[in-house]
Amino acid sequence: YYFIDNEYYFKRANLYGEFDEAERFAFFSRAVLESLVHIPEFNPDIIHCHDWHTALIPLMLKEFYTKSPLYYSINTVFTIHNLKYQGIFPKEVLTDVIGLDETFFTEETLEFHGAVNFMKAGLLYADSITTVSPTYAQEIQNSFYGEKLEGILQKRQDSLVGILNGIDYEVYNPDTDPYLVASRAKDDNKKDLQAILGLPVRGDLPILGMVSRLVDQKGLDLLSFVMEEILMLDVQMVILGTGEQSYEQKLQGFADKYPEKVAFRREFNDQLAHKIYAGLDSLLMPSRFEPCGISQMIAMRYGTIPIVRETGGLKDTVIPYQELTGEGNGFSFANYNAHELLFAVQRAVRLYYSDQSAWTKLRESAMKRDSSWAPSAYAYTKIYESLL
Repeated sequence: YYFIDNEYYFKRANLYGEFDEAERFAFFSRAVLESLVHIPEFNPDIIHCHDWHTALIPLMLKEFYTKSPLYYSINTVFTIHNLKYQGIFPKEVLTDVIGLDETFFTEETLEFHGAVNFMKAGLLYADSITTVSPTYAQEIQNSFYGEKLEGILQKRQDSLVGILNGIDYEVYNPDTDPYLVASRAKDDNKKDLQAILGLPVRGDLPILGMVSRLVDQKGLDLLSFVMEEILMLDVQMVILGTGEQSYEQKLQGFADKYPEKVAFRREFNDQLAHKIYAGLDSLLMPSRFEPCGISQMIAMRYGTIPIVRETGGLKDTVIPYQELTGEGNGFSFANYNAHELLFAVQRAVRLYYSDQSAWTKLRESAMKRDSSWAPSAYAYTKIYESLL
């Protein structure tokens, strides 16, 4: 590991959201390339860049460094983790910060609705583009998910690949997790969670929940709309997360109104998150869009059944339960619609109460899914090899 040291840009209270974001990350991108001259016996074949914060590296490499023997054989891979966040800045950044002239301020280059778009630079100049699930790679080529960059992504579709993220199987291991009172004993972990959160300790009812940022993307508007109807079922609800104040207030309101049924914790708490993943019966992820998502993978690792909307990585990882065959590892719904979410929840709760044998089989199927980094690493290796 090598670190770029510049206290003016990086000795801050916050990592992101600063007034000089363009300058900070343009500096960082240039420093990455300049550092190669100073690291002994290190001649990389590939530079793998992530999101808009390093999206200038493929551009800078081709515009500023191609004449040097050290650089002209380097290829770049650019990974989109979330296309919504693009690094859009005033026009002046092009010349004053990046160091390019006005010829790069066109629709075919970095211009984006009168501004400069860092993400666009990565999409245009990287040798290969990846994103974090196969379905998301297809979705972002249409206008609903494309965030006004779908045209470029369509043109570069031959260089675009979707590869699912994985989770750390040592950190998320139900057999060795130090935060759990029991390894794979769902009932024990459920009762421990209920006791910690002040809910009635009942092993006979299903606990639904979320571990999430509380923002529009995560489908909080859908959940809020049908929460009362969900709570009419014989269930408990546990939600952990922080985010938009309106959603925090709504969830706290439900917790105040239904203290026997709802526990809401407005915080980031890794230890509690582990307990929730292990103690829930079902995890809700009704996302508007979800490039990959890892919560559903963690949940399945702990034998918790995901209820998701069919988008991005959720569609790629959650196989809908089929009552006739018993196949599947979760429940899903297609349209971004509150009542489709409600119907999926009702279906899951109905199976929980009516057929524990089928529910157990569903849990076992979820736990068998390989969500490790091994398949992903193999796919990235194939991309690297294709560039050499």
